[in-house]
Amino acid sequence: MNIKVCGITQFKQLQQLEALNIDYAGLIFYKDSPRYMGDKITGKQVKDADFDIKKVGVFVNPGYSELLDAIDEYGLDIVQLHGSETPQMCEEVSGEVEVIKAFRIETGTANIDELVSDYDAVCDYYLFDTAGLKESFGGTGQQFDWSILKKAKIEKPFFLSGGIGPDDAQKIKGFKHPDFFAIDVNSKFELSPGLKDMAAILKFLQAFK
Repeated sequence: MNIKVCGITQFKQLQQLEALNIDYAGLIFYKDSPRYMGDKITGKQVKDADFDIKKVGVFVNPGYSELLDAIDEYGLDIVQLHGSETPQMCEEVSGEVEVIKAFRIETGTANIDELVSDYDAVCDYYLFDTAGLKESFGGTGQQFDWSILKKAKIEKPFFLSGGIGPDDAQKIKGFKHPDFFAIDVNSKFELSPGLKDMAAILKFLQAFK
């Protein structure tokens, strides 16, 4: 099971995730997020560390130059586009790094394949998150109905996100889809916004063994 821990705001915690062999770390560049990384972690720190963990920059409706600057400054491996970015934007960025296109799943969403169809050829992964208030762009701490995904073909590796907590290991083990690639955890593994509970993450990892 691939695991992404999103909303990292401390370099020390990035080092700890590396030590735990977590696969992906999410650095949020969206200024309105309570987990906005800002200048709390510098690009020099990240580049000098030469981490094996994949660094994912999370953006909401960014400008193309903003993306390129962040990719260069932090050595990002992947860009996660979490807003209403167009397929054209995804295609442009995919020439630089891998792209995760996030989709917020609302109650009543009927056709996942239709939702993602325009992005099929222009990104590397999908991420399915719980829809909340428009301005929240994720981080709701709530789960959507995963059975919606079981009915869809999808046909691209996807991250499952939205309200996954320390007690959900068995539920995740029971979720089956041929393209289910990774889980994305955030707010349920925090002591406060942006400060992760490393003991809870370790316990969660052990539950998968």
